[in-house]
Amino acid sequence: MGPEALAQVLRPLASMFPAAEFPAVLRGLETPDDAAVWRLDAERAIALTADFFPPVVDDPRDFGAIAAANALSDLYAMGAEPIFGINLVAFPDDLDPAILTEILQGGAEVVRAAGAALLGGHTVTDAEPKYGLAVAGLVHPDRVWAKGGARPGDVLVLSKPLGSGLVTTALKRGRADDSDLAAAVVCMRTLNSTGASALRTAGSAVHAVTDVTGFGLAGHAHEMAEQSGVAIRIRLGDLPVLPGALRYAAADMVPGGAERNAEYYGRSTDLAPGLDPARQALLWDPQTSGGLLAAVHPDAVDALLERFGREGVGATVIGGVFEGRAGAIEVV
Repeated sequence: MGPEALAQVLRPLASMFPAAEFPAVLRGLETPDDAAVWRLDAERAIALTADFFPPVVDDPRDFGAIAAANALSDLYAMGAEPIFGINLVAFPDDLDPAILTEILQGGAEVVRAAGAALLGGHTVTDAEPKYGLAVAGLVHPDRVWAKGGARPGDVLVLSKPLGSGLVTTALKRGRADDSDLAAAVVCMRTLNSTGASALRTAGSAVHAVTDVTGFGLAGHAHEMAEQSGVAIRIRLGDLPVLPGALRYAAADMVPGGAERNAEYYGRSTDLAPGLDPARQALLWDPQTSGGLLAAVHPDAVDALLERFGREGVGATVIGGVFEGRAGAIEVV
């Protein structure tokens, strides 16, 4: 579902669950974030999220692993450590069940790698395969990361390259190079656990965090800026890119979700003249299991990037935060 339609659907629900009646809710419909967070006691809160989608790659095990990493990413974006998950499955009657076995095996491997347990799930019959997880994690109530909180002067750090939507669209059209696809699969299968671990070392210098997924970089940056009451500047030339992604963008192999993102979030985005059109596609490209986007105090950035490097995460500074209209994105 596109961002505009989703916002319209959810808007009436928030007033049904006022914060005064649910004091344990730390993040919910009134403060939308990457996961819901419920305070258990003074030391623990539980974060809960769910995500599932149709295959983005042909290999069933890779698909399962990517879907699991994508679901778990929302927990890492909240600062939570995963504890368990349950499968969410839609599968056609006329497909070989061995394919589903491979999908579930790929997902289970990633859940295990995250240090969490897979405890069950639910399956329905559907014309198209779909897979994902509902996942839960624990976080200290005072150390929950949120989209809101970015401050003027903060530096924006992104922990994964962009372009997975472009590469997988090229795959669907039979135009993706094997090496480009392999690099994208490795990126999408990679958990954001190491990125989250690196961010934790920066402590209170990390002011806001989200993960970059279906609404693209511009969409998720807009959410961060709007909830923080600030504006964000993105340096287009500094964006890290998956191999082949710019080539596919130049060949107009752009996913439909990117067009919806551009239509909706383009209203809040000011593009400097003369920007490379292929690179502009990275702003709107819907990511699967994308990286963490963090707003960090400038004094902590050098040490943080060094820690990212030690963790094997190629994090990149892509812009910054400044005073301006809440939710505005400036691209230079």
